[in-house]
Amino acid sequence: MSLPPRLQGVSLIGAPTDVGAGRIGARMGPSALRVAGIGAAIAAFGLDVRDCGDLQGPDNPDQPAVDGYRHLPQVVRWNELLYGAVLAQLQAQRLPVVLGGDHCLGVGSISAVARHCRETGRRLRVLWLDAHADFNTAALTPSGNLHGMPVACLCGHGPQALTQLGGQVPILAPQDIRQIGVRSVDAGEKRFVHDIGIEVFDMRYIDEKGMRHTMEQALLGTAADTHLHVSLDVDFLDPEIAPGVGTLVRGGPHYREAQLCMEMIADTGLLASLDVVELNPALDVRNQTAELAVDLIESLFGKSTLMRRPPGN
Repeated sequence: MSLPPRLQGVSLIGAPTDVGAGRIGARMGPSALRVAGIGAAIAAFGLDVRDCGDLQGPDNPDQPAVDGYRHLPQVVRWNELLYGAVLAQLQAQRLPVVLGGDHCLGVGSISAVARHCRETGRRLRVLWLDAHADFNTAALTPSGNLHGMPVACLCGHGPQALTQLGGQVPILAPQDIRQIGVRSVDAGEKRFVHDIGIEVFDMRYIDEKGMRHTMEQALLGTAADTHLHVSLDVDFLDPEIAPGVGTLVRGGPHYREAQLCMEMIADTGLLASLDVVELNPALDVRNQTAELAVDLIESLFGKSTLMRRPPGN
């Protein structure tokens, strides 16, 4: 793969935390991805890969929710740290790969990407690959876990410390994001997502239309000036192939569907930042979910069986 011409290499950023999740274990995700060889897999494409190590943030206090949020101060701090780390790599013209950690981290990484896009005049498109809509609020959440709220926070609905991260509210407009693979949405959250107008390609849509059509629609309107951010929650995948997550939801994409999704993103040549989150090695089987994630990331960076002409040629 050749990176978008403005980018000089790839930077791995570990964010070992599960403060936003309902179960501990995602803090070990960065180590599992490294054991599975994520750095070498990306470097095999001839890319300059730097491992920036792990951010050092607060521990998980494992406390109940306060005013509808569990661990809000800790979640804010982790996202502040990640925001700074991702922004620094973007400003150095590198592609940041966030190794999570739970999906609350999407607020920090995407806030940095959104700011960078504003400063460089690029259009942002976020592909949110997830079994869940992640659009809960303190009023809607059944748990208070902030890993179920990052999309709402990015769209301006949540605690001020998160919605204002990056200096603009909302961080994202609903039309900037496409959600793919969704199949578990809380009752109040379902209405909120509908009212906000986010384009969601749920598993029924994928079943009816197929992954190829789904990705064509999700990528519609992207162009040379688009910064494409992929936020990959590993529970996007069906639990039969990816058991190492804390929130298993049956009926997700299987191996070839997931591969096609990644391959079609790679075909755009627009990938400029990536989150890999919610990998929980404590629930995995011999690191198979981490190895699968690395396999998919290889496709995201351009692995293919044959040499193919660019789309449209």
